[in-house]
Amino acid sequence: MEGDRRPFKALLDVGIQRTTTGARVFGALKGACDGGIDVPHSNKRFPGYTRASVEVVTNKRGKATGDAEKTEARYDAKTHRDRIMGVHVTKYMNEMKKEDPEKFKRHFSQWTKCLEKAKAKTCEDVYKKVHAAIKANPERKKRAGNAKPVRKVIQKGFELIQQASKGRNGGKWLRHFRINLEERNARIAKKFQAAQAALN
Repeated sequence: MEGDRRPFKALLDVGIQRTTTGARVFGALKGACDGGIDVPHSNKRFPGYTRASVEVVTNKRGKATGDAEKTEARYDAKTHRDRIMGVHVTKYMNEMKKEDPEKFKRHFSQWTKCLEKAKAKTCEDVYKKVHAAIKANPERKKRAGNAKPVRKVIQKGFELIQQASKGRNGGKWLRHFRINLEERNARIAKKFQAAQAALN
């Protein structure tokens, strides 16, 4: 609005990432812009953008005729949308399912469960349902903590051993905790007493 302050502007720092067309870093940029952050950019690095090119026309023998064909730069928003909605992932899943079912089970077992739970056929359907749910209730709910902790203290001291009902090595961990100054001085005094007792 005229007269209002300019909006907060953020700049994209790609670091050592390659700035090729369709790179993931520009997917993050698109998400940030859609979320309402003002990031200066153009659509030249989004999927679906094709640069302008000039090709030399050749005859049947492969010799240049002296003419040139020019292709204008264009941006296909549908290709970009398909990329955002995971159409390429669905396509890859279907190809792998036909070629190697075992590999498909290993790679996409969680996606299969997700699709079955959402009663959807494609990734795009899942994304649409997620977007609709967020729009219906955008409030973020904080998860409730675990009311019954599974860990149980076995021994107290500087090194605390804890045991859980499930876990590796019988569910045992060795954890080190910081001690305060009084406890540290008490440990030092105890060591001095032990050393003096050994000398005597």
